[in-house]
Amino acid sequence: MTRRAIASTENVLPPPIERYTLLGWVYKNLFNTWYNALLTFLAVGIIYAIGKPAITWSLEQARWDVVLVNMRLLMVGQYPVGQIWRIWLCLHLLAAVGGLSWGVWIRGYRLWSILFLAAVLGLAWSSSMDGSAARGHLIALDVIALAGFGLGRLGGKRLQRTVINLWIVYFPLVILIVRGMTSAEGAVPVVPSNLWGGLLLTFLLTVVGILFSFPLGVLLALGRRSPLPIIRWVSIGYIELIRGVPLVTILFMAQIMLPLFLPADMTVDRVLRAMVGIILFTAAYQAENIRGGLQAIPHGQYEAAHAMGLSGVQTTMLIILPQALRNVIPVLVGQFIALYKDTSLVAIVGLLDLLGIAKSIVSQPQFIGLQREAYLFVTAIYWLFSYFMAYLSQRLEVALGVGER
Repeated sequence: MTRRAIASTENVLPPPIERYTLLGWVYKNLFNTWYNALLTFLAVGIIYAIGKPAITWSLEQARWDVVLVNMRLLMVGQYPVGQIWRIWLCLHLLAAVGGLSWGVWIRGYRLWSILFLAAVLGLAWSSSMDGSAARGHLIALDVIALAGFGLGRLGGKRLQRTVINLWIVYFPLVILIVRGMTSAEGAVPVVPSNLWGGLLLTFLLTVVGILFSFPLGVLLALGRRSPLPIIRWVSIGYIELIRGVPLVTILFMAQIMLPLFLPADMTVDRVLRAMVGIILFTAAYQAENIRGGLQAIPHGQYEAAHAMGLSGVQTTMLIILPQALRNVIPVLVGQFIALYKDTSLVAIVGLLDLLGIAKSIVSQPQFIGLQREAYLFVTAIYWLFSYFMAYLSQRLEVALGVGER
């Protein structure tokens, strides 16, 4: 290519960006044809017919005191009141690391982030927080998140490795803080896991399940494709056995059958047993998802890696596995969301997670018949965090160019 041709290509203008006003966008997407206009009017009518009674009920007839009175139970279960400061400490650390990540990786003031901070501030100044120490903690969460955001903006890409290390340290630190480290007379006494409950238990089961099931799933997927027969057969047997059994069966075996095979003087924590059951169950499904990504890699990638002199381990870790995981991000995150919702099954084996607490509070004499309010609140919590994980998945797909390159 000549120098003149290179100069001419540098002067090519990018294609114009289409910009629409609000009315223009509405016309282009909702009323551009007669049948789209008909569907739009039909959808608006259905939304109005369902939405108006629902809003009227939620504002005028619903008794939300079943949620407000039992908010502490719904959030942390029977966790000791005198140790609630540990939960707030974990949330403050989360706000700091999350704000720092927001400043380092997210450019611009994202609408959803601003709305979330505004919602926390609005909750802090609601009438239900009058005279409550939670108001100060909620305001502090916003302040810490904004401070972390400012620090992240100043540090920029130089802080990326630091932020990743902070996330790696954060989750083990949370479990250590929640559980405790000292005797009953110490500053941070051990809190038995049978007192953990509510949203706290749901989050711990979810986070531990994700962190441990993913690497185990990767190992099982690689083992299923291993040229060594014993490793391949063990991996296949494990995956097929676990995938053929419902999660509730595994939870029952972990809670009821496992103690029968242990020595009389040996006990295993009930929450730990549930965590192990969830990890083993999810890892089998993640292994199949990752195996699908591995099979989608063309054989030419292996040949190119061998031509570069890479060993088998280097080829897998540096060339094949990153591409395979990139291809199956939607499926992996979908399995994580399913894991988050499946944690509600631990209520069947006696652990009071968020759903288990909701079932128990509606049996209180003053709240009998208020199942709709309690379960609607629980539904909103599950939907909110499921949507958050799906949103992060979409952002990750865009950043990695999934489906584009």
